[in-house]
Amino acid sequence: MGMKSAYAALAIALLQGAPAWAEAPAKPAAPVTEARSEDQRLMLLFEKDARAELALSPLQAIYRGEKADPAMVARIFTADLDRKQLASVKVTLAALAKINRARLSGERQISYDVFSRDKRLELEFLQPDMLALTAVRPLTHFGGLQVEFPSLIAAGGALPYKTEDDYRMALGLVHAGPKVLDNAILRFREGQANGVVESKLTVTNMIAQIDSLLAQPIDESPFTSPLHDIPATVPEASRAALKDSWNAAVKDEVYPAYRRLRTFLHDQYLPSARAEPGLSAMKGGPGLYRRLVKINTTLDLDPDTVHNLGLSEVARIQKEMSAVQAELGYGGSLKDFFEVIRTNPRFHPKTADELSTGFANIAKAVDAKIPEYFARVPKTKLEIQPYPEYRAKYEAGGSYNQGSADGKRAGVFFYNTYDLPSRFLTGMTTLYLHEGIPGHHFQISLAQEDTTLPDFQRFGGNTAYVEGWALYSETLGYSMGLYKDPLQHWGTLDDEMLRAMRLVVDTGLHTKGWSREKAIDYMLGNSGMGKSDATAEVERYIAWPGQALSYKLGALTIQRLRKKAETALGPKFDLRQFHSQVLGSGALPLPVLEAKIDRWITQTQAR
Repeated sequence: MGMKSAYAALAIALLQGAPAWAEAPAKPAAPVTEARSEDQRLMLLFEKDARAELALSPLQAIYRGEKADPAMVARIFTADLDRKQLASVKVTLAALAKINRARLSGERQISYDVFSRDKRLELEFLQPDMLALTAVRPLTHFGGLQVEFPSLIAAGGALPYKTEDDYRMALGLVHAGPKVLDNAILRFREGQANGVVESKLTVTNMIAQIDSLLAQPIDESPFTSPLHDIPATVPEASRAALKDSWNAAVKDEVYPAYRRLRTFLHDQYLPSARAEPGLSAMKGGPGLYRRLVKINTTLDLDPDTVHNLGLSEVARIQKEMSAVQAELGYGGSLKDFFEVIRTNPRFHPKTADELSTGFANIAKAVDAKIPEYFARVPKTKLEIQPYPEYRAKYEAGGSYNQGSADGKRAGVFFYNTYDLPSRFLTGMTTLYLHEGIPGHHFQISLAQEDTTLPDFQRFGGNTAYVEGWALYSETLGYSMGLYKDPLQHWGTLDDEMLRAMRLVVDTGLHTKGWSREKAIDYMLGNSGMGKSDATAEVERYIAWPGQALSYKLGALTIQRLRKKAETALGPKFDLRQFHSQVLGSGALPLPVLEAKIDRWITQTQAR
C-alpha cells in the first residue's frame, strides 16, 4: 500500500498501478505516434493517462523504477494532491467519452471496459464525501506509512543505491518523509473534528509499531542502512559529507517526526478513537463498507448476502472435513481433530528434504496433467525453492515471485522450512496449485508476456480475479486426482475454510457489531488455525475492510462461469478453451470477465 489512505490507495494505486503481485517494466512502451484507428486512439489515451497518473503518484513512480520527486512526495496526504488527482481523472474520462466503443476491436472493448470502470472508481473515491471518510484516516497498522517509509528508504528495497545521484535523491526522500507524517496528523485531526475516527485497536497497534522503530539506535535503523555499504561508484570525497547530512536528517528530522506522531496518537487521538473495531460503529461507516465491498470484490453485493454465503460455505466444508477425518481414521468432534492436526507429528514434516521432495513430486504430477487443462502455457519457467534462511522466519508457508515479462527470469514458488513442526504436510498440494502452477504463475506470466495488452492489463489487476483464479486453481486438484490422498484432501479443505470464514468474519466485524474476540473465537472454533494466526487475520480485516472477501468470491465466480459454460455448451464445452478465455485478457474485474465468457459461449454455440 502507498502513503495515501488505504482506500484511496485501493482506488488509485492498485487500480492503475502495479500491485504487490505484479511487476511493471522499467520503461514504458514506445508511444503511438499517430492514432489511425479507434484502437490506436484508445491505446494512446492509455499511455497519456499512465504518464499523468505516474506524475501524481510519487510512490508508484518509485516502485516502477522512475526517479523520485521529493517535492511531490511531501504533498502526500494533502488536499492539493487530491485536487490534482481528481482533475486528472476528469480529463481522462472526458477523453474516453470521445472514443467510440463500438468501433473498437473485441479485445480493446474489454480494455475500454476495464479502464472505464477503474477510472470511475477513482472518481468516486476522490469525491469530497468519500475523502471525508477515508482520507481523514490516512494510516493503519496494516501497510501504513509508519512501516512503509522505513522499508522504502532501507537498503535492498525499491530505491537504487548505486551512484551519488541515487543517494542524493534518496536523501531528498528522507527529508520529505517527516512532512508526510505531519500531513497525516493534520488529516487525523480533520477526522476527529468531524467524528470520523479509527478504532482503538488500530491506533494501539500503530503506536506499538512506532515504539518498535524508535527503540532502534539510529545507526541500526533501516533509515541509515544505505550508509553501511556505500559502493565504490560513490566518490570517496563525497562520502563523509553525505553520511553527515544523512545521519543528521534521520536524527533531527525523521525520529522527531515519529515522536510527534506517536505523541499525537497516544495523547490526543487514542482517547477519541472508537472502541468498536467495525465500520458499522463509525460515522458514515455502513455506506463506506458497502462501497469497499464493491471496490475489493468488483461485485455490487449486499453484505448480508455475503455473510450468509460464508455461513453456508463453512457448513458445507465442515461436512467434507468430517468425511476426510473418518478416512484418516479419527473419531470424535471436528474441533478435537483440529487439535490432533496441530499436534500430531504425522501431519508435519520432519526434514526440509521431505518438503523439497514432496513439492518436486507434486510439480511432476501437475505437469503431466497440464496439457489436458490448458491450450496455452507461459514461456516463463517456474522454479521451486525454500525461502532463504534470513527471510524464512518472517514469511508465510509459501508465496510466489513472478518472473520477468520477457520470460528470461523464472518465476519462483517459495516454500518455508523454518520451524518444521509448525509446517503442514497436508497443505502441500493445494499450496503448490495456488502459488505455482496453474495458479499465480500461469495467470501472472501469461498476462505480462502478452505485449498486445495495455500495461494496466499486463501488470495491474484486482484481488478478486488474481486470488480468485489461484483459489479456483486449487479446485482443479480434484479432477487431476491429486486429492485422492486424504491428507492432501484435508489440506485443500483447510485452506478453503479460511477463505469461507473470511466472508463471515469480515462482514460480521463491519456490519454486525462483532468484537475482535468474537471474530477470533469464530475462526478458532471452525478451523485448525492457531490463535496467533487467527488474531493476525482478524486484525488485518479490521484495518482493511472488505479486502478479505475477494478470494472466495473470485473463486466462486470463476466456478459459476465454468458451470454456466458447461451447461450452455454441452459437448461443445472445451475446458482448455475456457481457461484460455479466463486468462487471455489479464486480470479483469469479475463483471467484465463474465461478459467476456458470455460472448464466448454465444460465439461457440454459433459454430
